[in-house]
Amino acid sequence: MSSVKMLNQDAEHAKRFVALAMNINAAKGLQEVMKSNLGPKGTLKMLVGGAGDIKLTKDGKTLLHEMQIQNPTAALIARTATAQDDICGDGTTSTVIFIGELLKQAERHLAEGVHPRVICDGFDIAKVEATKFLDNFKIKVGDVDRETLECVSKTALRTKLHEELADHIGNVCVDAVLCINDKEAEVPIDLFMVEIMHMQHKSDLSSRLVRGLVLDHGARHPDMPKTLKNCHVMVLNVDLEYTKSEVSSNFFYSSADQREKLVESERKFTDDKVRQVIEFKREVCGEGESFVLINQKGIDPLSLDMLAKAGILGLRRCKRRNMERLAKSCGAEAMNSTEGLTKACLGWAGSVYEETLGEEKYTFVEDCRNPHSCTILVKGPNKHTIDQIKDAVRDGLRSVKNAIEDDALVPGAGALEVALSLFLKEHSKQVAGRSKLGVQAYAEALLVIPKTLASNAGHDTMDALITVQDEHVKGMIAGLDLSTGGACVPEDIGVYDNLRVKKQMIQSAGVIASQLLLVDEIMRAGIGAGKKG
Repeated sequence: MSSVKMLNQDAEHAKRFVALAMNINAAKGLQEVMKSNLGPKGTLKMLVGGAGDIKLTKDGKTLLHEMQIQNPTAALIARTATAQDDICGDGTTSTVIFIGELLKQAERHLAEGVHPRVICDGFDIAKVEATKFLDNFKIKVGDVDRETLECVSKTALRTKLHEELADHIGNVCVDAVLCINDKEAEVPIDLFMVEIMHMQHKSDLSSRLVRGLVLDHGARHPDMPKTLKNCHVMVLNVDLEYTKSEVSSNFFYSSADQREKLVESERKFTDDKVRQVIEFKREVCGEGESFVLINQKGIDPLSLDMLAKAGILGLRRCKRRNMERLAKSCGAEAMNSTEGLTKACLGWAGSVYEETLGEEKYTFVEDCRNPHSCTILVKGPNKHTIDQIKDAVRDGLRSVKNAIEDDALVPGAGALEVALSLFLKEHSKQVAGRSKLGVQAYAEALLVIPKTLASNAGHDTMDALITVQDEHVKGMIAGLDLSTGGACVPEDIGVYDNLRVKKQMIQSAGVIASQLLLVDEIMRAGIGAGKKG
């Protein structure tokens, strides 16, 4: 009896070569979209939302997140590339382009009748050898100095922002990571300790690092001081207002006199806590010193008035995420009670002041002693400039963090790809059987990165690539100089890539390309598949 294939008649069904062609074309299509964004000379894409909001960007992760990708293969590649960004913070565009080129190179051999499994075996061999080569090729930096970190940060940011702004934000990112990197505690660098706050005014070059915290709210009493110097900072998590009881309860009274006593006792409960804070302020503050109270919970108008009369700046409803940052930046300890307060629980800030921008108020807590938390204040004339800088800042912070944690860097400007390609071509001669075709395809695909860099800078692709390859054959580790189209030494011009970004790209691109090549059937269920039982 012949076998019966149980497949919904409304389903889309592609077999063997058609399925393979669909996957390869999807990868090539996504590659073509992303290609022009690669490198510092890449072009921008304008994304227009459904509500008409505009976003100008060439950040790979932002593009892949915002674009509505319908093709399932292209969506799979996009998810892989964005996962790379989540792990390493960079390399999204490179991964997409590399996967597309791997499938394009494989297509040539498939057209000649080579089985996809043979090419995948070659990819696996190339991937293993590439990882070994990368470990020998990397530059060990040991204790990374500031200049090297600035080079790493600028290399990452120049692919997302114009050069002047990238250099400025690069320095800010290095300062921020060095501020939160507590070498004595020997704990991992926690980028959550860097608050990214934005203010829509002035120019993008006005963005700066605040060695302290910027809160997006101000004092709620007109008589409270707006600017204070030499401040003791107290962080509380206490209700300084009347709150309802957690259990359902009722109070009964039989006369107006009893009601007055009830209201008075309620008020006294809150006032006693405020008085304890005011008494504590009088104990600790010497001449020329001031007192700031930052509370995570509420402060009612009567309590605010008492604090204002005592010359205390009181901020209420501070965001929970900022409580830990305040403790790290100014050294304050979050207190859950106003009983038994000591000077050890207070933090210190050289200056606390309020800035008003339109209807928004911002409170700056600056000049802290030995802060391990800070704020990057992003400024710009319009919303899309601010969004573009905020996306870039995250990548800049990750690149600096990666460089410190890896203790190693890789020469940039396409130097790794050219060197690795030449190495794999030589290695393929030692590989027995048809698997060498996969190794050769992998080696050829690597060259798409320097080719695209040259193309986006307006240089002749083949001339630039041959010039760089010739230098490598002579024994020099050379990259592509985008201003001249010739060869250069990446270390001399300060162009470095993160080791983990390149390692992740080599791993993930090879795996995804192999999986897509081994797909021999695509089935998409019909719309009515579930209804026609």
